Amino acid sequence: MSDPLPYKIAVLCYLFDEQGRVLLLHRRKPPNQDLYSPVGGKLDQATGESPLACAVREIDEETGVQVDPANLHLAGIVSETGYLDAAHWLMFLYEVTHPVRVERTTFEEGRLEWHDAEAIAQLPIPDTDRKVIWPMFWRYRGGFFSVHIHCSGGGLRWRIEQPARDVTGFTNI
Repeated sequence: MSDPLPYKIAVLCYLFDEQGRVLLLHRRKPPNQDLYSPVGGKLDQATGESPLACAVREIDEETGVQVDPANLHLAGIVSETGYLDAAHWLMFLYEVTHPVRVERTTFEEGRLEWHDAEAIAQLPIPDTDRKVIWPMFWRYRGGFFSVHIHCSGGGLRWRIEQPARDVTGFTNI
């Protein structure tokens, strides 16, 4: 019997500028090397770091922007089973609720770039982002969603685990 896959906990942070463009990281390192993803990273589990504190820390470390926790909106929770057959992931998705300016463009993780929402579909991004996470984020932006994605064995199946809520609080099914 093979060893169980590790479970990793992380945040993804969606930042927008005054033109409505989203900030993406063109990654130099695994996971998702050479692909684009939102700013983010793993929780410091050794210290018991909360997802919100991790989002604040990761945004500062990767962009140099200091965000007040009151200006972060929990947009969604995504769990993934067997991502790349290497790990299970639990991700908290946050959106900064006001436009930001970022001076930094490169650092050890990769290169930060602003992109129009319509251009994301043409970028090299993970399949889970392309098929599930980005569509859910845009559909329920300002609200909340929770989704589980089965990635094991090269397949991709997903389900909403909790009825998604739009900004008015009504259930969308």
